[in-house]
Amino acid sequence: MSSETTLLVDGLMFPETPRWHDGKLWFSDMVGRKVMTVDLSGKTEVIVEVPKGPSGLGWLPDGRLLVVSITDRRLMRLDPDGLNVAADLSDLATFNCNDMVVDGQGRAYVGNFGYDALGGKPFAPATLILVTPDGKARIIAEDMAFPNGTVITPDGKTLIVGESRGSCLTAFDIESDGSLSHRRVWAQLEKGHMPDGTCLDAEGAVWVTSPGKGEVLRVHEGGTISRIIKGMKPAFACMLGGTDRRTLFLCTAISAESFRGKASGQIEQIQVDVPGAGWP
Repeated sequence: MSSETTLLVDGLMFPETPRWHDGKLWFSDMVGRKVMTVDLSGKTEVIVEVPKGPSGLGWLPDGRLLVVSITDRRLMRLDPDGLNVAADLSDLATFNCNDMVVDGQGRAYVGNFGYDALGGKPFAPATLILVTPDGKARIIAEDMAFPNGTVITPDGKTLIVGESRGSCLTAFDIESDGSLSHRRVWAQLEKGHMPDGTCLDAEGAVWVTSPGKGEVLRVHEGGTISRIIKGMKPAFACMLGGTDRRTLFLCTAISAESFRGKASGQIEQIQVDVPGAGWP
């Protein structure tokens, strides 16, 4: 297979948190403050605008979209009448909310920065929050080093989250009520790798973006890396999708340019051998 990515769409501000759903790639343009889709021909559509900046995406069992709203620290739900608050997380999140995975029961696992990293503040640990479909929220993990991309295995029993400031992937067992237990290091990465967005494949490997290194790694439990992909620009998130879920989509950008208002973001794609699995 080719080792070079191809361009699906450009002209975005800062695409993040891609999800394959209903035959399209859904993603948040965080700086553009909107949730969008793109089909396999490159045609885009704006689904909803999120004034406080969108991040993690997922769906309830009835098909309604859930969206993390970053700076007001809320989980939003897209109803027929528009965006509504599914849960206010401002008393539980230690700083701005970020990525999220939603399981098959509609339970949302939401991470946050923990501290004002962009503002140069000193490191502080973050929480991981569980929001049930009825809107009840509670902290289910603490002392997380910037929890970021998160996946759940196809059997619904294991959650794996990238800790950006810990350079590791951390796994938990998922209990029947959604609580997490048996915390352990699933894979420790080399210094300099700060895992961002992730996705899971059918062999149990996790694709991990490492924007600081400009790499996307296929990581196995224990830390073995079986493939490395470099995009045209640094990748901040990835998702397996397409008709057979063997297309790896990369959300890439030059972050310094995007946060200065230049549309440096794009979505790249490359074919891989093993299809996607689990959630998201």
